[in-house]
Amino acid sequence: MKFKYRVLSDGKIINGKSDADNQQKLVDALVSKHLTVLSVIEDKPSFLASLQGSHTKVTFNDMVDFTRKIAMMLNAGLTIIDSLEILKKQTKKPSILALIIEIDQDIRAGGSLSSSLSKHKETFNNLYIALIKAGEASGKLDEILLKLADNLDKERAFKGKIKGALVYPVIVVVAMIIVMFVMVTFVIPQLLGLYKDFNVDLPITTVFLINLSSFFQKTWPLIIVGVVGLVVLLKRYIGTKTGRRSFDMLLLKIPIISNVIRMSALVDSTRTLAILIASGVSILDGLSIVTETTGNVVYQEAFQKVYSEVEKGAPIGKALENAEVFPPILVQMASVGEQTGNLDDTLHRISNYFEMESELAVKAMTTLIEPAILLVLGFFVGFLVLSVITPIYNLTNAFK
Repeated sequence: MKFKYRVLSDGKIINGKSDADNQQKLVDALVSKHLTVLSVIEDKPSFLASLQGSHTKVTFNDMVDFTRKIAMMLNAGLTIIDSLEILKKQTKKPSILALIIEIDQDIRAGGSLSSSLSKHKETFNNLYIALIKAGEASGKLDEILLKLADNLDKERAFKGKIKGALVYPVIVVVAMIIVMFVMVTFVIPQLLGLYKDFNVDLPITTVFLINLSSFFQKTWPLIIVGVVGLVVLLKRYIGTKTGRRSFDMLLLKIPIISNVIRMSALVDSTRTLAILIASGVSILDGLSIVTETTGNVVYQEAFQKVYSEVEKGAPIGKALENAEVFPPILVQMASVGEQTGNLDDTLHRISNYFEMESELAVKAMTTLIEPAILLVLGFFVGFLVLSVITPIYNLTNAFK
């Protein structure tokens, strides 16, 4: 078997490949050479290797925990080198350990924390790096890291609330679709097959169900392949610039979901801009970073328009109003904050307001989704009962 390994030798990380009977034998061989083993994984095809993603890459939660720990240690008076040394001893996950070691090596070689983090943009986005640069320039890296950690904790909690609220409806919908598919494809044909031997007129609902079941029974493998293929094509289309824009615009037009998407985008953007301005980043640089980090393309384009107008000298409130996608309360509060010189504090307050609104929007969405699911399920069950039971009464009357 072939394995890929990552080891630490004389303070340097070495990546390589080797043949071995199993993973443990390769680990033992590397240790016998006085190497510190960071990771050993089977050299599989890319698709199978991607299934191990949770073990081989740094997740968002890992990044949040890293930020909180290093912020606390710097705030307690430790140096960045000492903080990283402690983290190396405490960290057990290979991907995090490798990241910390690389950052430590860069800093010991005379580099800055921000320059080292910029080499890992798959983990640390432009917002993160910009805040670290601002902290290094102002000499308040510990304070900014604490603010950043608080912001990331809020973001994690907010995403967790939305995901938690959607788990039940998603599970119910998926289970309902699977049950319907199994019933129509395998169960119903067995029941309706009994009616073929009797010379009796069947209701139109029963005839429709027989034809539908026959179609599913003959083509169910093609249906599954077709659905999977459609999902893959949609993902690829959404991965394009045009497809992503069309998808994001569609989400903002769906009545119930649009409010959740809109509030979520406003929470992220206002909170991000607030923490950037509070950390000493200029409004223009802040708007540029918000444009890059905002997930929805519609809002990315809106912030790009705001950036262009502010760059030409327009007040931020007027620029937000001209973008035509931001609510009046944000426009008004941004104008007041800019006039009073407290734009960062004002944006923090408005982000908290949008967060409360988003939670209400999620609750409203789940409140409406659950009855809708029950109605669809009730209709399906009623249709089945009507289609299966009605012929029994017809048969009873035919033999009287």
